[in-house]
Amino acid sequence: MEQPKYKYIYGPVSSWRLGRSLGIDPISSFQKTCTFDCVYCQAGRTEIFSGRREVFVPTEAMTHELHSLPDVPIDYITFAGNGEPTLAKNLGEMIRAVKMVRKEKIAVITNASLIDRKDVVKDLLLADLVEAKLDASSTVSLKVVNQPMPEILWENILEGLKAFRKVYQGHLTLQVMFVAGNKTCAAAIAKIAHQIGPEEVEINTPLRACAVKPLLLEDIGEITTIFRETCGDKIKVRSVYEAKREKSRPFCQPSTERRRGKETH
Repeated sequence: MEQPKYKYIYGPVSSWRLGRSLGIDPISSFQKTCTFDCVYCQAGRTEIFSGRREVFVPTEAMTHELHSLPDVPIDYITFAGNGEPTLAKNLGEMIRAVKMVRKEKIAVITNASLIDRKDVVKDLLLADLVEAKLDASSTVSLKVVNQPMPEILWENILEGLKAFRKVYQGHLTLQVMFVAGNKTCAAAIAKIAHQIGPEEVEINTPLRACAVKPLLLEDIGEITTIFRETCGDKIKVRSVYEAKREKSRPFCQPSTERRRGKETH
């Protein structure tokens, strides 16, 4: 039987953070649509800057693909992909639809640029796990590493994350991607992470093909120590270099690489 072709679903991939993760791309455009143009993005440069929420993928089209999945073990169904997933106006509707047909936990990976918006928070509250980006400690470092559109303000992201933590009952993870441009911000970001109080902080550096080089094992080791000392015992701190990573075996390799890039390590 011919393998189904998936337009909106990719993977599953072996994630050091989420185990065996099936991706859903609620943007799915071949033009990366985002509020950021992060220097390390595995999907390449942002082609369409937008902060406007709209329906990119009909919910019914996504659930149709879910129904055609082969029977393989999956730990998480993860909303991510070729841009910022919270730009999808029907994200909440999609999450509810997935829960109707699948039993796995649902994660959303967000850059947190819109997390100060009530409609975005309402959708994110439906997820079992939210993984939010925190690569900066100020407006300056946000511009250096994440290169946001002008309408996105550092103060709104910070206050939005703090407010979201107070109302969210699921598992909140902060992911910090370290490159040369924010390496010296580690202590300041660690203090902010402690203030927000997530269940977990993930220390990452780009190990997939992108425009910048990853930090060395020694650098990430020092940064991880800073976070553990600052965040204390109540917040779990994990590092990409400490994690066991397994080879992914996705249904469609080109579709997966379009969203995730290629492994370089």
